[in-house]
Parts: sequence; structure tokens; C-alpha cells
Amino acid sequence: MSPPYWQLSVPVSEAISEGLTNFVWELGALGVVEDDVLRAFFPPDAVPRELDGRVRAYLDGLRALGYRVEDVPPAVRPLEDEPWAEAWKAHFRPIEIGARLLVAPPWEIPASSRLTIVIEPGRAFGTGHHGSTAGCLALIERLAARERFDRALDVGTGSGILAIAAAHLGVREVLAVDGDPDAIAAAVANAARNGVPDRVRCVIADADAVRAPAFPLVMANLLAPAHRRLAARYAGLVAARGALIVGGILEREADEVATALVSVGFSVGERELVDEWASLLFRRV
Repeated sequence: MSPPYWQLSVPVSEAISEGLTNFVWELGALGVVEDDVLRAFFPPDAVPRELDGRVRAYLDGLRALGYRVEDVPPAVRPLEDEPWAEAWKAHFRPIEIGARLLVAPPWEIPASSRLTIVIEPGRAFGTGHHGSTAGCLALIERLAARERFDRALDVGTGSGILAIAAAHLGVREVLAVDGDPDAIAAAVANAARNGVPDRVRCVIADADAVRAPAFPLVMANLLAPAHRRLAARYAGLVAARGALIVGGILEREADEVATALVSVGFSVGERELVDEWASLLFRRV
């Protein structure tokens, strides 16, 4: 009998989910599924006791910093009768978004009249299943139905899903940037998988490093503190009367982000709310 793969399960809150996800990747996870409970899958040579101890220590550190951490301890169990890849894949099914889009993993691409975006779930954020990504996609779709854009910028592209969607929806040239080399590798592969490698250019860079004429459309699915920090930079990246779509914002944080962007010359447009995550459309005045 082959040695088992291992599944680590940890209840998570919104405040700690991103950091904990990055931590389990660093511990050697092969795949991660995040919902109310984070599930991370590890190879047979992983040592359960070490995984448990490392994660408990990490959670204790978060508690000491004042973060809310669930009292339920992490659990590590073998996946003897369930291959980790199949258990992981079971959480990524095709999902319809907006009026026209369908996001699907490469192992399950259904016949559909919708515009299909194929994304390989991996280390880079963005599969369409998270409310922040779904909200941004819905806003991009509606905006592209009303206007044409020759160029767009995707800040913190992750898997490349927003850039690829924009290209499929008619944007001729999309610059996708991310400071994480793993994310750029995933975005490059996904752009090729979707037949748009000539229209989506992926570069290792952050927003401050972008040197290009202002864009008529800028997209950024980050977190609220990043949007507040980058507000002035967005003002330089978005062309006059151009559009800015931002996601990764909890509903309760939306007004603070809007205030920061209005203060640097944006006007508030549409808001899309999915699972308590707000995605916002702004116009450069």
C-alpha cells in the first residue's frame, strides 16, 4: 500500500486567511483550498507532527499580535482512500459569472455558449471562486459591453484571470504585473492556455515600477490597505476619464477605500458585492 498523502485542516477568519495560506505553501503544500476551513494537501513524506507544531506556533504568533484566531486547533489526517489531487480538484468546478463569463479548470471544461476562461488553480490567487475575483470580473464584463479599450493594466495579476478576461472581452493589449515570480509564471501559462499570449504581457513588477503612458483601464484585485496606499499611484496610472476597477475589499472597508480614491481625483461608480466582498468601479476625473 502506498504511503498516504496528508491533509491539514485549519478554521480561518478573513483577517488571517491570506497569511496562513502563504505559510502552508512555504511548508510544502501541494495544493490549498480556502473557505471557512483552510485545507492544505501535503506529500507522503511530510511529517504530521511537525506540520501540526509549525501551524500551531504560527497561530499562536497571530494571537499574540491581536488577530482573531479560532479556538479549534489544526488537524492533520491521512488521505489514504482519497488522492490529494482529486480531493483538491473537487473544490474547483466551472462557475458562471456575470451575463457572459464561465471560469473553468483545465480538467473540466464544459460545452457552453458563454465566454470560457480556463484557469489552472495553483499558487497564484484568482480562480473566480472567491467573491473579490468574481466581483471584479462582473464589473469588467459590464464595462467592456459599454466601452472599448485599446490598453489595460492589471496590478497584482495573480493567476492572470482579470487580464485574460479583459483580453477576451475586447481589450487589445493588457500589461499584467505582479511582484511574485510564481504568480507571473502562472499568468503566462494561463494566458497561453486561453490563446491570448500575444495580447497579455506578464511582467515581474509592482505598481510603482510600471513605466508607461496612463491606461484607459486599470484593474487591481488587492486588499483594502494596498488600495489606500496606492491611491496616488493609481491617479498616475489611470488616464483622464479612464476607469479603475478595484477588488479584494470587504464590504465594511469599501467606504474607506472610496474616500482615499476620491481624495486623489476619482469619482465613484458602480459597486459589485459578492459574499461580503466589494468590487468598485471608479472614474478618473
